[in-house]
Parts: sequence; structure tokens; C-alpha cells
Amino acid sequence: MREVAEAPLAAPITSGGLTDSVVEHAKNNANRVALRRRVGETWTDVTSAQFSKEVQALAKGLIAAGIKHGDRIAIMSATRYEWTLADYAGWFVGATVVPIYETSSAEQVEWILGNADCVGVFLETDKHKAVFDEVADRVPTTHVWIFEHGAVDDLVAAGADVPDDEVESRRSAVGPDDIATIIYTSGTTGRPKGCVLTHSNIRFETDNVVGSMPDLFDAHGSTLLFIPLAHVFGRVIQIGCIESGTVLGHTSDVKNIVELLGGFQPTFLLSVPRVFEKVFNSAQMKATAEGKGRIFDMAAATAIDYSKSLDTGGPGLPLKVKHFIFDKLVYGKLRSALGGKVEYAVSGGAPLGARLGHFFRGIGVTILEGYGLTETSAASTINLPDAIRIGTVGRPMPGASVKIADDGEILLHGGQIFQGYWKNEKATDEVLEKDGWFHSGDIGELDNEGFLKITGRKKELIVTAGGKNVAPAVLEDRIRANLLVSQCMVVGDNKPFIAALITLDVEALPSWLEQHNKPADTPLDEVAKDPEVVAAVQAAVDDANKAVSNAEAIKKFHILGVDWTEEGGQLTPSMKLKRNVVMGEFSDEVEALYS
Repeated sequence: MREVAEAPLAAPITSGGLTDSVVEHAKNNANRVALRRRVGETWTDVTSAQFSKEVQALAKGLIAAGIKHGDRIAIMSATRYEWTLADYAGWFVGATVVPIYETSSAEQVEWILGNADCVGVFLETDKHKAVFDEVADRVPTTHVWIFEHGAVDDLVAAGADVPDDEVESRRSAVGPDDIATIIYTSGTTGRPKGCVLTHSNIRFETDNVVGSMPDLFDAHGSTLLFIPLAHVFGRVIQIGCIESGTVLGHTSDVKNIVELLGGFQPTFLLSVPRVFEKVFNSAQMKATAEGKGRIFDMAAATAIDYSKSLDTGGPGLPLKVKHFIFDKLVYGKLRSALGGKVEYAVSGGAPLGARLGHFFRGIGVTILEGYGLTETSAASTINLPDAIRIGTVGRPMPGASVKIADDGEILLHGGQIFQGYWKNEKATDEVLEKDGWFHSGDIGELDNEGFLKITGRKKELIVTAGGKNVAPAVLEDRIRANLLVSQCMVVGDNKPFIAALITLDVEALPSWLEQHNKPADTPLDEVAKDPEVVAAVQAAVDDANKAVSNAEAIKKFHILGVDWTEEGGQLTPSMKLKRNVVMGEFSDEVEALYS
């Protein structure tokens, strides 16, 4: 059993909580821009003093509404300024804030509000109110505030007579061991479990991660947050920005993200691998449509070679020249599409893959890939600007330890590890050892310098009829990199060989069809049978098979005439595949692969 540990940059806090930084910045950096808020078509600055004042005013409203220390209040909303405002106002009064994905179903909302005993909930729109109304008589939630109906202004008005001293007294009473949040896992199988994270857990995470990333988190940095704040990844970045003074913006308008990035001009971004895949695929598709596909492919190959050379002594003169030319022709335009000032991006949620990692570093946007779970307050390992190994998820973050069990499972330890699952001692005991080591359920390996590589999910390991253990992630990640592919699920448990179900990317298809002289509105089920599409997917499968042995290789695949989506119930809000759902819905197609 191999173990790697990093010394902490910051010790666990012994007093206070997540609101301390808000008060300190308001006092010491009152006029510094802390956030930018989208108002109409423009970005409006919010200073540290203004943010603190708005949080305190909303906290007074919560006190007036009767919210007490230890009460649970939920937020069901897309990413927006008010999300962060309500989060911190809840912590100011000592409440535990429970996030709910804004796409959640009535059944999921009922489970979370009921299981967490939430007394209040912030909703974004009438759409979310309609979902809540379906379960209102079955949950203990009596306070309902709707952002789009002026909830913040109404609460501020209601709390106008609450003394400042009372707010500060409530805030000062919050300690490290108080529960800051209960975040419910996406639930790829079964009902979501509530992960209990204290103020100490999250401060340990942000203090050590922010301290190890001064190139990203400082008063000169900024980021536009567009991933869900209901996800631990987005939440911790939010807190890290507030703590470090990094300017934070919010949007949920992903369709217009290029325009928004151009106006906001962030210095770093965070996202999941699928977004980076789409950026690459869209650029490749656009170049091909303009008759510049060969130039783009050469530019991509040069970027990858250039990045790889940085790990082996640096580029030679011929590669430097090619890189300089393509920087003018291609790379600069890609950086402009990200706002023009982005130097770094943070990726999490799933493995990115070495090819994309090298491509983006080669164009001047270094993606820092990390690894963690909701149970570990987000990252437990991270690649840092001065300690990066593309194709891995980095070394342990400061203060964390990683070891690989005899069966290959990744175990994690440190102040960032959660307290357990809310009201679920049995599930807690299954993953959390008495000495604090957490069983991640992921399979991985540590190299000689302590960099971690994820190779699969323990529960997702496929065992063929011949007894071969196969980790599907390696194959699936490479196949999804193809511009035509949306999702892929490798199958073969107790079967004679490995096979796969594949769905097509409905956003990329129209352009591809036009380029191949086919009607852009061809029905998806017809496209799935098109010989040229099948050939393109076969090429992606062949490329993926290069990464595994013959016994692990995909022998057959089936392209479906539908895509898998969160709305369809096959994906979680964090874009993870619900394998049991897919297997249930497409069991006939799986069986047909073996007939």
C-alpha cells in the first residue's frame, strides 16, 4: 500500500468560520472590487464593503423570519449573484445551507428538503416554485423566498429593525465544527446522500488550495462562474474567490458564454471536461466548414507537441517557429473566444485526458486538473502551475494524504474530509474509517513523484465472462473526444467481449451533415445508421482501443437514435452517467450486441 502526503500551508481553523473573510475585506479592503454583477447588458462592480453590507442586510431578514442557529435552509437556483448572497447570509445567522440543483425533479426536491429538515428555501423562478408546490404539503419547509419575485428586497425590508449587534452576535457564535452545508450527491445509483461539511472542512480546503495557487487566486484575478453552485466544485471556487479577493462573476447563460466571457474577461475559468471537449470540437468543426480543417489539425498537433516538449527540456527552434505562426493564425483566436485574458483553467468532475490537456496548454491556456468528491470538500489532489503532470490529477493538495489500497482503490485523508452522511450512519461507516481515511470508490495509481492517475471506478469495473477486469473510463473518455460523439457507455459484464452504446452530439451534427452534403435536419435515428457516421464512430473506437489490451478492446458498438441527457434522466446534473438507468432503458440494445 503506497501513501503520499503534503504538508499543509494552513492549519485547521480553531475559531470562526466562512464569513470571517467577508468582514475582514469590508474592513481592510472596503473599496476593492469583490464581485461583478450582471445588470441588464453591463457588468456592475460590487465592492467588498457593499457585499458585506448586502449580506448583513439579508441576514437581518433571515433573523426576522425566525431562522435560528443550526436551522437548514435550501437554495434551488441557477448560478447567479443572489445565490452567493443567500449562501453567506445563511452562514451569518448560523444556518446550514443546503443546495439543490435547479433542474431537480419534484421527487428529488421532496427528498432533500425532507431529509435535511429544511425550514426555508430560496427558489429562483416560478418554474422552481411550481416544482416545490408539488411537494409543499409533504416537507417541513414553511418559508419560501423567490429571487425573481424580489425575495432579497422583501427580506431586507423585513429585517430593517434588527440591530447590527444581533447579526454580529449570531455570526460570531459560529465555530469551526458547525455544519456549513449539506450537499447531496448527484445520485448515479439510489437516493442522493447528504454530505455533511463543516466550516472547518471548507476553510481547510480553501485556505490550502488558494494558498497553493497564487497565480489564480489574488486581487488581480477574476473568474466568471457558470457551473452550478449546487455542485461542491463551484461552491468552493466561490468561497475561494471571496476569501482571496479574486473578482467573482456569475452567469447561467451558457448559450451566450463567448459573448459574456468577452465582456467579463476572466483570468481563469473552471469547468468540467465535457465543456473543454466541446470548445475543441466546435473550433475544429468551424475550421473544417471554412475550408481550414487541415490548418486547424496541423495547429492542434503543433500545440500538443509544444506542450509535451515543455516536459522534456523545451521546444527546439523548428517547433518554436511553427508554434509562433499558429499562435497568430489559430491560438490567439481561441484565447479571444475565452475572453482574451485567460491563462489558466481548472477542470474537475471527470478525467480530462492527456490530449486535451496538452492542446490547451499548447495554445496558452493551462488546464489544472484536480481530483476530489463532494465528501472531500472538492479537490484532494491538484496540479499546480509549478507542479503539473498532464494526464494526471496532480499531487495531494497541501494538508492532504493519498494512498492506494491493495485492490487499487484511492483512499484520502485530511482536514477536508467530510463528517459523514446526514442521517445515514450505515453509509458513513462503509466509506469512512475510524482514523479518518475515506474510501473514494475510484481506482488509481501513484507515480514515483506522487502524481495520481485515475484509471476507473471500483463499482464500474466490468468483469467479462473470461474473467478480465476492464475499467470503462479509459475507453469512454477517448471515444467522447470525437466531435460526433455525445456519450458512450462501455458494457460487457459477464459477457464474452467488451462492447459499447454510443450517442451522437446533436449540437455538432447539423454542421457535420452540411459539410458532407446531407440535410442538416436529418432525423437522429437515420443519422445513427448513416455509413459515414458509423465509419467516423468506428475510427473513434479504433483510436480508443489503442489504449487497452486486445481483451479489453471494444469489439462491437451500437449507435443510438437518441441522446442521453439530464432531462431524460440518464445523466446527473454534474453530467455523470447513470449506468443503471441506461442499462434498464437500453437492455434490448445491449443484448442485441451479443446475439
